[in-house]
Amino acid sequence: MENLLLTIDPGTVDWSRAQFALTAIYHWLFVPLTLGLAVIMGIMETCYYRTRKDFWRTAARFWQRLFGINFAMGVATGIILEFEFGTNWSNYSWFVGDIFGAPLAIEGILAFFMESTFVAVMFFGWNKVSAGFHLASTWLTGLGATISAWWILVANAWMQYPVGCTFNPETMRNEMTSFFDVALSPFAIDKFMHTVTSAWVLGAAFTVGVGCWYLLRRRHAELATQSIKIGSIVGLAASFLAAFTGDNSAYMVAQTQPMKLAAMEALYEGGNSQGLTGIALVNPFGQPDYMTDAEPPMRIAVPNMLSLLATHDPDGFVPGVRDIIKGYPKADGTQEPSLKEKQERGRKAIQALKDFRAGKDKEANRKVLERDMKYFGYGYIKDADQLVPFIPVNFWAFRIMVGLGALFILVFAVLLFVVYRKDITRPRWLQMLGIALIPLAYIASESGWLVAEFGRQPWTIQDMLPTWAAVSDLSSGGIAFTFFLFLFLFTAMLAVEVSIMCKQIKKGPEL
Repeated sequence: MENLLLTIDPGTVDWSRAQFALTAIYHWLFVPLTLGLAVIMGIMETCYYRTRKDFWRTAARFWQRLFGINFAMGVATGIILEFEFGTNWSNYSWFVGDIFGAPLAIEGILAFFMESTFVAVMFFGWNKVSAGFHLASTWLTGLGATISAWWILVANAWMQYPVGCTFNPETMRNEMTSFFDVALSPFAIDKFMHTVTSAWVLGAAFTVGVGCWYLLRRRHAELATQSIKIGSIVGLAASFLAAFTGDNSAYMVAQTQPMKLAAMEALYEGGNSQGLTGIALVNPFGQPDYMTDAEPPMRIAVPNMLSLLATHDPDGFVPGVRDIIKGYPKADGTQEPSLKEKQERGRKAIQALKDFRAGKDKEANRKVLERDMKYFGYGYIKDADQLVPFIPVNFWAFRIMVGLGALFILVFAVLLFVVYRKDITRPRWLQMLGIALIPLAYIASESGWLVAEFGRQPWTIQDMLPTWAAVSDLSSGGIAFTFFLFLFLFTAMLAVEVSIMCKQIKKGPEL
C-alpha cells in the first residue's frame, strides 16, 4: 500500500471512480422508490384489512406490482455495486474489509433474505394465507428493505466517520474493536434517518404523480384520489422529517467533515457568526480560486444561520477552505493542525509502517503509528488542490436539494388541502404539478448523494485512505471498457423498467 502513490495509473483512479459513481447513481434510482412504495402499499393494505373493502385490496395490489418491478431492478444493480469493492477497490477492501464487510454481510444474511422471503408471500399469498398474515408479510417486506438500507448506510457512514476500529500493523489492516460503535455511530443513525425519510418523500411524490396522471386522463378517479391523499400525507410528514434530520446532518458534517461543509457553502474564509448562503454567483463549471477570493459574488445569506447549524451557537466559529488548509482553533480549545502538519505526520506514519514491516525497531515504529495513524491518509496528499472537493457541484447540488425539499412541503400541503376541501379534478395545473413532482423528487434525491459523496473527496475513508491508494492495480483501458459496458446495460435496464412501469400504470388496477 505504501508504494501505490508511485505506481498507480491516474486513469485507473478516474475510471474506477466513474464506474462506481455510474453504478451507484443507477442503483439509487431504484432504492428510494422501493423504500417509499413499501410505506404506501403497507398503508393501503392496512386500510383493506380494517375495512375489508375490495377497493383497498385492488389498490394495494396495484402498488405492490409497481413495487415488485422496481425491487427486482434494485437488486440487480446492488449486487454489481458490492462486487466492485473487490474488483475495482481491492486495496480498500483489504485495508478495511474486516470492518466494512461486517454490515454488508449482515445486510445480505438478515435483511435481504427477510425481504426475499416475505415478498413471495406478499405477491403470491393472496387467498392462500390469512389477511392478517398477508398484511404482516407486506409490512415485513418493507421493513426488510429498510433494514437492508440501514446496514448499507452503516457501511457508508463508517467510510465518512470511521469509528470502532484500530490499525494492526502486523496484518496491515484496520480491525474492528467495537461493533456497536460502528453500527450505532451518530453519523450512521442520522444518515439512515435522513436517507430513508427522503426516500419516503420520493415514494409519496411518485404516488401523487401517478394519481394526478389518472385524473388528467379521467380514469380510476377513486384510486387517483385516495393515492393523492395518502401520498400527500406521507410526503408532507416525510418532508418535515427529512428537513429535521437534514439540520442534524449539517451539524454532524461540521464536526467530522469541515471541508465538505466549506464546499457546500463556498466558504473560503471562515469566522464567527457566519451566515447561511441562500444564493451566490458560483461558476458551476470551474473550481474557484479559494485561496484568494474573499467570498462568492452576489452572495445573499441569512445572518448567523450557518454558525447556528454548524455549532449550535449563532456566534460559533465555522472554518472555511483556507482555515482548514492553514489550521484553525477548535471549539474545545485545541488547535486543528494545518495541512502541512498533517502531511508530515502522515508521511511519518507511512515510513513507520514500512520500517515496521521490514522488522526495524518494531516497538518504536508501533508508537509512531499509534500517534500518527489518524493522519495516515494525508501522507498521500501532494498539495491542497487534492484536498478540496469540486466546490460548484457541492454548492449547487446542496441548494437544489434544499430548494426542492421546500417546494415538496408546499405542494404536498396544497394537494392535501385541495383533495380534502375541494374537487381535486378541477385545477388541471395542480395535477400537472403533481406529475412534475416525480422527476423533481429524483433530482433532489440524486443531488443529496452528490453532496454526500463529492463532498468527501478525495477520501475513500475520511482522513485515512485517499482514492488513489484504495484502487485495484488494473489497466485504465479495461475499466473504461467495462464503464461503457455497464452504461449500456444499466441504461437498457432503466429503459426496460420505465417501459414496464408505464405499461402497468396505463393498464391500471386489476379489478
